[in-house]
Amino acid sequence: MKKYFLTFSLLLLAVVAYAADAVSWSFKLVGDNTASPAIEATATVSPGYHLYSQDNPAGGSNPLVFYFDVQGCTLDGKPVANKAYTKEFDDTFEVDQHFYTGSVTFTQKLKPTAKNFSVDVEVKGQACNDSGCVQIFGSHSFKGTSPVAAPAPEEKKKEEAKVEEKKDGATALAEMTDSLQRSEKYMMPAVNNSGISATDQSWWDNVEAELQVFSDDPAQQGRSLFYIFIAGFIGGLIALVTPCVWPMIPMTVSFFLKQNKSKSKSVMTAMVYGLSIIVIYVALGLIVTALFGASALNELATSALFNIIFFLLLVVFAISFMGGFELTLPSSWTNKMDSKVDATTGYLSIFFMAFTLVLVSFSCTGPIIGTLLVEAAATSNFISPAIGMFGFALALALPFSLFAMFPTMLKSMPKSGGWMNTVKVVLGFLELALALKFLSVADLAYGWRILDREVFVSLWIVIFALLGVYLLGKITFPHDDKVEKVSVTRFMLACISFAFAIYMLPGLWGAPLKSISAFSPPISTQDFSLYEGDVHAQVDDYEEGMRLAQQLGKPVLVDFSGYGCVNCRKMEAAVWTDPEVKASIDNDFVLITLMVDEKKALPEPIKVTEKDGTVRTLRTYGDKWSFLQRSKFGANAQPFHVIIDNNGKPLAPSFVYKEDIPGYKRFLNMGIENYKNSK
Repeated sequence: MKKYFLTFSLLLLAVVAYAADAVSWSFKLVGDNTASPAIEATATVSPGYHLYSQDNPAGGSNPLVFYFDVQGCTLDGKPVANKAYTKEFDDTFEVDQHFYTGSVTFTQKLKPTAKNFSVDVEVKGQACNDSGCVQIFGSHSFKGTSPVAAPAPEEKKKEEAKVEEKKDGATALAEMTDSLQRSEKYMMPAVNNSGISATDQSWWDNVEAELQVFSDDPAQQGRSLFYIFIAGFIGGLIALVTPCVWPMIPMTVSFFLKQNKSKSKSVMTAMVYGLSIIVIYVALGLIVTALFGASALNELATSALFNIIFFLLLVVFAISFMGGFELTLPSSWTNKMDSKVDATTGYLSIFFMAFTLVLVSFSCTGPIIGTLLVEAAATSNFISPAIGMFGFALALALPFSLFAMFPTMLKSMPKSGGWMNTVKVVLGFLELALALKFLSVADLAYGWRILDREVFVSLWIVIFALLGVYLLGKITFPHDDKVEKVSVTRFMLACISFAFAIYMLPGLWGAPLKSISAFSPPISTQDFSLYEGDVHAQVDDYEEGMRLAQQLGKPVLVDFSGYGCVNCRKMEAAVWTDPEVKASIDNDFVLITLMVDEKKALPEPIKVTEKDGTVRTLRTYGDKWSFLQRSKFGANAQPFHVIIDNNGKPLAPSFVYKEDIPGYKRFLNMGIENYKNSK
């Protein structure tokens, strides 16, 4: 049916709106050469992000702050937004958050006191989406004129005296900043809570290139692609035993044997047929990559909108597998492929035969392919969809070539029957369980709290318990045969399903359930939990932590976090509470947690130069840690975890928001091993 095909096509045709910057700023001076000029600062907020207002309540995300340095004028009031903010209760922080979406313009009125005036404006704040938070900045300088009469000589002298006094207070700081800029190193004088200055400048050196080496580690990428390939291959093996594919194997191989008098010719025909299947499915994977783009594929893993779409797709697939309806392509497509087979000869005809198989078997293979593409698209490698499709197609094509080489094996093939529909229904249960994973991501992003951890675990317990009941023949679906007696295979699978359901029961009271931690919501969403254990940083100052690590001879785990970062709290609750992770962090590392929205003021404001040449003023410790993250590691989103040695050099790739306990363990172990090797 076309409508079902269109539902499946959402996966391939949806377009991701990906923005490199969470918030972009534009500034404008209006009313120049008038008695009432004003500065307009317009923020364009990328889709999915929230920009928090100037009066966002204490305890929530970091509010927007404007800084003005004026000469020849004064500020008339405070910046005023051109629209009201959205007010929404945040369950994580238990406060009403005030935020803007889309575009918002802030207007700051000025009162000229001289004919010529100048204004330096700087704005900072925080913007968050479902995958993390970023610190946002904007700055601009203006010069304007006004019809105000020139001040009297005495007033002018007073004004000049104030300017000179201000310059004297900033001379030392300006000279220090100029020296840093001449050194062409993006670092700043380090002042910690004790007032001790760091002497090792390497702690602030940029290490983006070293991090990139870890990120581009061929072995690491190879492991990821290997897992995707294996997942695709297993999916292909499962597709083989479905009612749409299994009966086609003996029919197709017999056709090859009858059409070709020699065995070698039959084998060659079957191999071309199998190769054609691989080419078709790999092309499908490449099309997915071309449609979405490499950067957008990375966003799918944490995009609330697409996780909802994936959830709905997998529910549709589950209902289809259980016999609710069949996902079929338009019959005209199959008829057209059949006509191509009749109209062509040679290897081209065989290719169209393979294409016909792909179309005819779609009702069984479509959900498997869709699930595979969903998982592959959410990885960090843009060729994953093609690799996954290669594994799937290889498993699907192998039997046709093997049976053509050894036709006597056809006699040993299990006969088609009701067992194939059982395979489909079991897949339906698994699709339904997997769908809840994607709904959970969207639920956490929007704060619906409809799928807290105990609800998620309860649903999985019910799903796998019902799967066991189905395998014992106590439940039947539309296309099932009546179960007269339970085979040994079905009985063993039922036992496994029941055992898994019982294993998850303690999770209702807070047990970690490590085997499903990558799927279930974080334990922080559970209303009642008997589990205890959390991780605390040894220090909250970068230089102090680096000195402590030198004294102890341990690597450093730097945690860039924020008081207003929802996903930082989620990751701490879901990953750091794992006993093995907690033990490793406590015993093997010096943990430094740096809050990029810390409001405690620095002893003195410090001007620094960003890598793009922009000059900014750091006023708080939060500014300092945010600048460290940008200038040293080239990142701006939180949470952001990185392991470095005692010289500030990275020992492993960075780790961003991902509730992946096994992956985090590998991250920690890599840092430990590389630290030992470096010594």
